[in-house]
Amino acid sequence: MDRDDKRRYFIVGSVIMEVVTPLFRTRLERDYTSKGLTSLQAFLNTQSVIHILFHLRHRNARCCVDAQNCYNHQSLPLIYCQWKRLYSEKPGLVLHDCHCKFTANPVQIEDLDITLSSLILLNCNNLTPADDAAVQSLRQYKNDYLSHNTTGTISQTEYNSLWTDLTNFVLQLDPSKQDDMTRIESRPLDESLCNKYTLNLLDIHKKLDEMDNSIQGIRSDIQGQNAYMQEILLYIRKDGCTCQCGNPEVQNKGHTYIKPYTLGQDVFKFHHQINLTSEIPKDCKGTVADIVMMDDGRLVMCLSRKRSLLICNTEGSQVDSIHVQDFPWCVTAVNHSTVAVTVGQSECIEMYNINNKLNLKSISIPGMRWWIGITTINNNLVVGVGDTLLIIDHQTEEVVQTIQTDCSPYRLHGSGDRIFYRHNNYYNYNKLYWYSYTDNRHHTLTLPSPCRKMTTLQDGSLYVKCDDESVQHVSSDGKQYKTVKTKGLKNVECLAYNPKQRELVTKTIKQRKFNVFYEK
Repeated sequence: MDRDDKRRYFIVGSVIMEVVTPLFRTRLERDYTSKGLTSLQAFLNTQSVIHILFHLRHRNARCCVDAQNCYNHQSLPLIYCQWKRLYSEKPGLVLHDCHCKFTANPVQIEDLDITLSSLILLNCNNLTPADDAAVQSLRQYKNDYLSHNTTGTISQTEYNSLWTDLTNFVLQLDPSKQDDMTRIESRPLDESLCNKYTLNLLDIHKKLDEMDNSIQGIRSDIQGQNAYMQEILLYIRKDGCTCQCGNPEVQNKGHTYIKPYTLGQDVFKFHHQINLTSEIPKDCKGTVADIVMMDDGRLVMCLSRKRSLLICNTEGSQVDSIHVQDFPWCVTAVNHSTVAVTVGQSECIEMYNINNKLNLKSISIPGMRWWIGITTINNNLVVGVGDTLLIIDHQTEEVVQTIQTDCSPYRLHGSGDRIFYRHNNYYNYNKLYWYSYTDNRHHTLTLPSPCRKMTTLQDGSLYVKCDDESVQHVSSDGKQYKTVKTKGLKNVECLAYNPKQRELVTKTIKQRKFNVFYEK
């Protein structure tokens, strides 16, 4: 192991442990004291906060209080140990399945690690767009470079760009931290402290929860072993293993393993329908130009004729909209609260925060064709100019890569390390193209009819809506396909899937209602 590589890991870890974590706690404390609350416990007991956090932990629950604001998150970012740390059940309400049966524990602000404090900040506090992005990025850097880093090293190449971004986001939240950043950057490697930070930063708590759940199911004849293992778990957790959120359910050396679907199998089952007849014009053909499902389950639709973005949850409630200067045509999610949109007759990418409905920025891309689509890959935006794909850093607004194609790309869709598209030439409509970063090549697959819309499923395979009104299930390697026979997946105009929600939403042609499918 290169000692310099380990020192760089130690420096980044020191920033997360000594600067970012206290900074998140201070920001949270400042926010709730500004509302007249004297303690973290009082903040956690407020109606809005406990309701939000309850639904980040509990699935398929309907509260007796404020039921209209209940969410059903298929992905639960607040894991069991975090919820138990924050809340306890009130006596006498065991059979009542609602957030009203819980009360906040006397938890102190120092008890919150970076993951839990950032989760509360992002979901329960009103951050500015810049602060929101800073909190998200700092938490992501902690996961990418530390929590999922089993080697305990960071290369010089990674460090060069990481340190600049790390510093900028810290100073965005607190400009007074410049001296702390300078001090930490020049410190020598402390092996003992580095090992301590590594233990606190490694992403192991979810696995402990899985062990804990398994222990609960062990037969009564080994209850003694069960009690012993519980003591071990309590000891490990007490001595520094911090809770993490957003981890994949099955991991192998840090990589997610998802069992591949059989092509054409009934992956989804119809669950309910969203009625948006009051929001979408009666002559609705072509009105919903595009749709995306955010990680929290909200839908963002391009209503071209109304010149607006329609926002609602998958229950059809909490409907809101954002006015757009011209007709929005294509939309993609940038993060949990930001979307990027192409607009008719414009060579600009418009970015909107769907929480506060602000137009964050307009990125000018000379020659960009607004109608061919927009997508994301590796946290960058992808658009088309002529016979090229442009990869754009939405933060710096710079083109970071240009990918030459043999055609004019159309219907862009990013998935993993691949960018899918269709030829914009009539004679090649039936071909599905994609560029792969793995082998730096373009590939093709001939489908029964021209493809219109695409969405990626949990295992990396695709659902492709075609002009013959069928939906084709394309394998993750892009070499095979099979027609989907699932009831309700025919005559589809738009479709969108989110792997965190594990839900598929479709709009049927000439209808103002949307079908919601749950993964089986």
